[in-house]
Amino acid sequence: MTTTSPALEIRGLRKSYGEKEAVKGIDLTIQPGEFYGLLGPNGAGKTTTLKMVVGLLTPTSGNISVFGVDNQRDPVAAKRQTAWLPDEPMLYDKLTPLEYLEFVAGLWGIDARTAASRADELLTRLELHEHRNERCEGFSRGMKQKAALAGALIHDPRLLILDEPLTGLDAAIARQVKDLLAERARAGCTIILTTHIMEVAERLVDRIGIIQHGQLLAEGTLAELRQKHGRDGASLEELFLDLVSGKAVAA
Repeated sequence: MTTTSPALEIRGLRKSYGEKEAVKGIDLTIQPGEFYGLLGPNGAGKTTTLKMVVGLLTPTSGNISVFGVDNQRDPVAAKRQTAWLPDEPMLYDKLTPLEYLEFVAGLWGIDARTAASRADELLTRLELHEHRNERCEGFSRGMKQKAALAGALIHDPRLLILDEPLTGLDAAIARQVKDLLAERARAGCTIILTTHIMEVAERLVDRIGIIQHGQLLAEGTLAELRQKHGRDGASLEELFLDLVSGKAVAA
């Protein structure tokens, strides 16, 4: 029988900065095709955890595997399956969106014809096609965020990690981004999302992990969290606030 490795498996993950421990022994498993929301207050350890997953930070201890690939033993193979989109768009302002996508596709070794087709599709889907030959330096934050998202998707990653992708976006652009993420999830892409907008998480994600002080406080679907903490009918925001304030108790 064929077994499928988890999209992401974390065991005993820790990260310390001197005497301060930012991540304290997290265990986490996310399955292929899952849309997972990692939620927590500022400073909870979300971004630190995800930066270790994508190889931007080295764990103090613990193990991380991406589709069965150990990201410390074979970091290149793990990164080939992963895309990372931080909350601040990272672009080369002197490039146009089309040039930026061609550049990123080249880094991934994608042939020119495939890269051009994917770039055209992404720029059209994100309503940037008419701006494809304009320099990014003149773009609004929302346009830059959409161009950065296109760059994250150009190599068709199996695992997409987004750290506060909707911060500072107006309603129309946020809707475009949410629609594209939902489409990618339906197509089988595994997505991990951090957000402070609880309504977005409640509508989009399949399963939720709530982290505080570097530890995973609770995990499950919204229905499972409601049942476990005796809060039938509670919104995700209500559950979240109860958990991080210590008011929630197991049923």
